[in-house]
Amino acid sequence: MRIVVADCSVNYAGRLSAHLPRATRVLMLKSDGSILVHSDGGSYKPLNWMSPPCSLSPLDPDEEQIEAGVKEVWQVTHAKTADRLVVSLFEILHDSSHDLGVDPGLIKDGVEAHLQELLAEQIELLGDGHTLVRREYMTAIGPVDILARDDKGESVAVEIKRRGEIDGVEQLTRYLELMNRDPRLAPVQGVFAAQEIKPQARTLAEDRGIRCVVLDYDAMRGMQNLNTLF
Repeated sequence: MRIVVADCSVNYAGRLSAHLPRATRVLMLKSDGSILVHSDGGSYKPLNWMSPPCSLSPLDPDEEQIEAGVKEVWQVTHAKTADRLVVSLFEILHDSSHDLGVDPGLIKDGVEAHLQELLAEQIELLGDGHTLVRREYMTAIGPVDILARDDKGESVAVEIKRRGEIDGVEQLTRYLELMNRDPRLAPVQGVFAAQEIKPQARTLAEDRGIRCVVLDYDAMRGMQNLNTLF
């Protein structure tokens, strides 16, 4: 992984367009080709990113950019969608590379892991006509607990917690923003599933169009009828 702290601006062009004005940011370039742009705030959520498969190409700044003080330009292009993320670098304050090795992956709490297994087996609890695509669907920023499809064939991303709190909603929101950039998956609906969902988390989820499902762990283990809340 390469970590760069730089005075930069960022432009994203594709299905959606976005601009980050000049500021000091952290740029994370991963070995899979992805790039994430972070600020010193907002917790784990990047300001913008490009997920793999993609490639980075250095470009020479044009005359207008040179006059504005741009020293380097990076263009990151997605291999399948041709979306582009362009980073204009005014000054690099730090640049280091680190070999992180093979990551063993997230080891979930035993109950959460079992909830995921049970819900995958009983995917119809999400609604009639739902089918399982796979568990632990990997994205550039981590695995989504369950990827499913509804009765219309549309993608459904499910985040599972023992106790549903605001940080879990934020995590699912981050996955949805990334997955909805992938034309093979979009549109992607979100489901926040937990044994207990805090009122603030439910309010935030519903405001973002994310459906909430309360899971009865004991009933799922006993293959009984569940009380689900949508």
